[in-house]
Amino acid sequence: MVWTDRVRQVKILLVLTAVVIAVASLAVSNFLVRDLLEEERNNVDVWAEAMRSFNNADETTDLSLVLKVLGSNNNIPVVIVDDEGQVQDYRNLTVHAKTAADSLDYISRRARSMKAAGNYFHIYLDNTGEYIDVCFGESLMLKRLAYYPYVQLGVVLIFVVVAIFALLSSKRAEQNKVWVGLSKETAHQLGTPISSLMAWVEVLRETYPQDELIPEMDKDVKRLQRIAERFSKIGSLPEPKPENLNDVIGNVVEYIRRRTSNKVSLKVDMPDHPLIVKMSAPLFEWVVENLCKNAIDAMEGQGSITLTAREEQDRFAVEVSDTGKGIPKNKFSDVFMPGFTTKSRGWGLGLSLAKRIVEEYHHGRIFVKNSELGHGTTFRIELKKY
Repeated sequence: MVWTDRVRQVKILLVLTAVVIAVASLAVSNFLVRDLLEEERNNVDVWAEAMRSFNNADETTDLSLVLKVLGSNNNIPVVIVDDEGQVQDYRNLTVHAKTAADSLDYISRRARSMKAAGNYFHIYLDNTGEYIDVCFGESLMLKRLAYYPYVQLGVVLIFVVVAIFALLSSKRAEQNKVWVGLSKETAHQLGTPISSLMAWVEVLRETYPQDELIPEMDKDVKRLQRIAERFSKIGSLPEPKPENLNDVIGNVVEYIRRRTSNKVSLKVDMPDHPLIVKMSAPLFEWVVENLCKNAIDAMEGQGSITLTAREEQDRFAVEVSDTGKGIPKNKFSDVFMPGFTTKSRGWGLGLSLAKRIVEEYHHGRIFVKNSELGHGTTFRIELKKY
């Protein structure tokens, strides 16, 4: 819980930091764009005045300063049109057109859009009232500056996503270490008493060879040995072997039937021919067994469980259905989270370990196929064909 709270706090802090950076970046960029836009407007105003002086110049006018001002504009796009809207000249515009007519049409449209935005100056040529309009747009640098905060926002967002993913991966790795350590330690601790029990069973078998209970005791001891074997394999990559899926499910059904009341009905629906699947039989048996035990708990010890095995086009499918109390749809994913349980007892690790065994060790998939409150649940396991 402490680790979960810490991860949640770090995620919230990262998101808040990203929001603050984005808002600050957008605000600063907006101020800069506004100031640069005003500066460019002033520069165009000076350029327009120089153009006016150039058009009204006579033989006594010193044109050196005027020409210097006119030649200084190397970045602001400018289009000069007459009082009838005809293009007279343009500057700093990149025109992509195949013909001169297309070029003129493009420049005219640019001039009209500049005027519509209010970016133009009137220059009266003489006292007759004739004038030209100096239309201008934003420079390339200004456009880049306007787009920059959104690029920066994207970079910050990617950083936050990568950081959260790293935190979740770190959390998952730490959880895996806990499960592996707990499982191997459990197997180690079970090893000594199981060996002792096996020896005592042999002593009892020799002493009371006719006793009918001793074989049952032997089965239970072997069952404990298999459980210890399962725990010892968690954390290490098991070697999958071709197994008959029918036999694996049959072993689970036989075990559950011997240890469940007559009020629970176990039904099996499998094909007559063998279903050969590469798997770790002890681990997969534990998965199906865990689903059956959860079903019995969900039915409160009374109801029906149906196990179905099928060979489909590209996979094998196993389904475990019960007539229990069901699972809400918004909890379909939560049931596989470590610690999630609806029972008063238990740690909520069974389905989490089952998911790990199916997905990581068998490269398959386990999920809640369907569930209806008060009517039951169906879990589905899918295993790929090799």
